Amino acid sequence: MDYPHLGRSGLSVSQLCLGTMNFGPETSEEDSHVIMDRALELGINFFDTANVYGWAKGEGLTEQIVGRWFAQGGGRREKTVIATKLYGSMSDWPNDTFLSARNIRHACDASLQRLQTDHIDLYQMHHVDRRTPWDEIWEAFEVLRAQGKVLYFGASNHAGWHLAKGMEAARRRHQFGLVSEQSIYNLLKREVELEVLPACLDYGLGVIPWSPLNGGLLGGIIRKTEKGQRRLTGRAKDGLKAHRKSIKAYEDLCDELGEQPADVALAWLLHQEAVTAPIIGPRTLEQLDGALRATEVDLTEEVLDRLDELFPGPGGPAPEAYAW
Repeated sequence: MDYPHLGRSGLSVSQLCLGTMNFGPETSEEDSHVIMDRALELGINFFDTANVYGWAKGEGLTEQIVGRWFAQGGGRREKTVIATKLYGSMSDWPNDTFLSARNIRHACDASLQRLQTDHIDLYQMHHVDRRTPWDEIWEAFEVLRAQGKVLYFGASNHAGWHLAKGMEAARRRHQFGLVSEQSIYNLLKREVELEVLPACLDYGLGVIPWSPLNGGLLGGIIRKTEKGQRRLTGRAKDGLKAHRKSIKAYEDLCDELGEQPADVALAWLLHQEAVTAPIIGPRTLEQLDGALRATEVDLTEEVLDRLDELFPGPGGPAPEAYAW
């Protein structure tokens, strides 16, 4: 396991990030604890969660599961770089959502209590809040850092120009600014290559891709459905219908390489310059163990070119991707 720095920060994180969104709704607390223990054994020290995970409004069930795991001791908290997020609604009251200074303060304190820790390593805005000024956001973040409650700040689902505005606002306030951006990024979803990734590279933000398998479409979905290992419903069904030819060719290429499709998809992300650590969201211990293979897959330039042919991105960064 390699441990790149998160963006321009001095914080070392594993090249795979353990996503916890399934803990609670899909995976029992007991199994979640086993998965987290195994992740540390495998060298994964970077865990990602959010106050809304668990999908019971206001309860933060997934953070509670992680907190009770920390409470077992044994160096669990000390070894883990814990990242969580705020933005989503935690109640039906108007100020328990978004990025006001009020919500930032209360959401942080609530996450600390659920996580049973005295600080959050990486505190992320789960989405852009267009109606709250950046100066208000940074002032609230500065207080959290001064209080020792948060070490680093990150963004998620921000456009490139949002990141630029946030970083310039931090610069005016003589603050370090953001260290990361968490975006959807995979072979099928490459829009961030236009402006988000160039902004991250320019400002020194590490990119943490979520949905690296695009909801399972890049995880051998054709093979699994033919074997009866997966039922196609909703977005997965629509996505396969729209991209079946490319996905079939992709799975054939993975067979040619002797690698699992999920591992190749993760390995492709690890070959992208801006990427620090894709988020893996295992529901089982077996899925976690399987994901480690991606860190060993070396994709040649020829294979990378073939992947670009199967899943062409936007053509490079803006404006060259669409202008003369």
